[in-house]
Amino acid sequence: MKKTLRIMLKSLAGLMIAVVLFLAIVFIVNLISNKSEQGRIQSYGQLVPVDGKKMNVLIQGKGEETVVLLPGYGTAAPALDFKLLVDELSPFYKVVVIEPFGYGLSDGTDKERTTENIVSEIHEALQQLHIERYTLMGHSIAGIYGLDYVNKYPDEVNAFVGIDSSVPTQGGMDKELPVKTFEFLDKSGLMRLVQKISGDPYARLPFDDQTKEQMRLISNIHSNNATVMNEMEHISSNFNAAKALAFPKNLPLLLFVQANNTDVEGWISLHEGQIKDSVHGKMITLEGEHYLHHTQSKEIVQDFREFMKESK
Repeated sequence: MKKTLRIMLKSLAGLMIAVVLFLAIVFIVNLISNKSEQGRIQSYGQLVPVDGKKMNVLIQGKGEETVVLLPGYGTAAPALDFKLLVDELSPFYKVVVIEPFGYGLSDGTDKERTTENIVSEIHEALQQLHIERYTLMGHSIAGIYGLDYVNKYPDEVNAFVGIDSSVPTQGGMDKELPVKTFEFLDKSGLMRLVQKISGDPYARLPFDDQTKEQMRLISNIHSNNATVMNEMEHISSNFNAAKALAFPKNLPLLLFVQANNTDVEGWISLHEGQIKDSVHGKMITLEGEHYLHHTQSKEIVQDFREFMKESK
C-alpha cells in the first residue's frame, strides 16, 4: 500500500510539474509572439481625438451621402473586417468605419463600456470629422448601440441599417458571461493556442491574403483586451436598458437578417417586431453566417441602394 501511494504521489507531482512547465512555455511564447507580431501590424485609417484618446477611423469613397459602419462585439479589426462591404459601398457613398475604443488600432479606455459611453464616443468621433448627416449601418451588437444612437441624435441619422443586428429582447442575453475565463485565457497565452488549434477563420473567405494576415495579427494581440472585456461585463445591462427603446417611427429602417439562424429562438420574428411600426421599415433575409457582410456584400449594397431610393 505504501509503495503504491508513493508511486501515485510521484505521478501526481510529475503531472503537476508538466502542467506548470506547459503553462510557462505557452505564456512565454505568447509574450514573444505578441512583441514580434506588434511590429508587423500595418496602420490604416486615421486617428481621431476622442475623450483625450485616439480612435481609429477609416474613410473610403467620395459620395455625396455618408454611410457610417459600426462593428459587432469582439470584431478585432473592424475596418478590415468590413473591407468587402466598404469596397462595394464606396463607389456610391462616402464610407466611414468606426473602430470603437478597444478595437482595431484604436486606444483602449478605462471608461465603463456602457451604451451611453460607447454612443457618446462614436458621436464625438463623427463630430471631430465634421460629419453631420449619415446613414448608420451596424452589425450584431451595433443594433443595441444603434437604438440608443438614433434616439439621441435623430436630426443627424438618415436611416438605420442592421446587418444581422442584435435585438434587445432576444433570448440568453441576461446570463452572466465568463469574463474571468476569457481574461485568464488571454493573459496566459492559452487563447492564442486555442485560436491556432481552431484553424484559420478567414481561410475560405474572399479577403486578400494581406488583409487576412493583418486581421489574424490584430486578433492575436488585441481581441480580448481589458476594454473589450469590460464591454462583455456590460452586455447584459446594455441589452436590458435597450428594451425601453424603439426605432423612431419615421426613420427609414432596413434589417438584413440571417435566414437560417438556429442559435436564437424566433430570430426572424424578433426583427419583424422591430419594423412593424416603422413607416419605412423593411426586413430582408439572406443566406449565410452571422457575419453576412463577409459573403453577401454585393446583395446588401444593391438592396440598400434600392431601399434608400424607395424611402425618399
